[in-house]
Amino acid sequence: MVTERFVAGLVGAPFGIKGFVRIRSLSGEIDHLLKLTRIVLRQDGTEKTMEIEKSAPALPSLVMKFAGIDSPEAAGVLRGAELLVGREGAAPLAGGEYYVEDLRGMEVVSGAGEVLGRIDGIVEGGGGDLVELRLPGGETRLVPFRKEFFPSIDPEKGRALLAARWILE
Repeated sequence: MVTERFVAGLVGAPFGIKGFVRIRSLSGEIDHLLKLTRIVLRQDGTEKTMEIEKSAPALPSLVMKFAGIDSPEAAGVLRGAELLVGREGAAPLAGGEYYVEDLRGMEVVSGAGEVLGRIDGIVEGGGGDLVELRLPGGETRLVPFRKEFFPSIDPEKGRALLAARWILE
């Protein structure tokens, strides 16, 4: 169950007088967004493909100029839109990293193959990321997203192995 499109960023306020908008990268990285020439914007349930005329770093974010958006007023209408990218336009992963969207909905199983729950999401905690695990009864547990707790994750099969059941107690 591999995700093909990701929300890579959010459109913020207009920037300057020529129709640029600020873009906040959800990964914290901007290099992959600076390489894009076309993007899908999703706003209020509607998607629209936009050509990118120009983009530039404006640390910690970046700015983009879309074709046909030539004033701060036109740019302001885009505020809050999500930037959707295909897998090829998403932030690159290092070894052992996963896209949150690939993890969401994934079954979590025991070593015996028993389904223990599903991943609802990833929560940033002070000591590292936590898996928000929805148990079959509807309760939620937070489990540290670390190799010793999740020794095997297979996004292609949509399954993650939980090292021990006691972690949920």
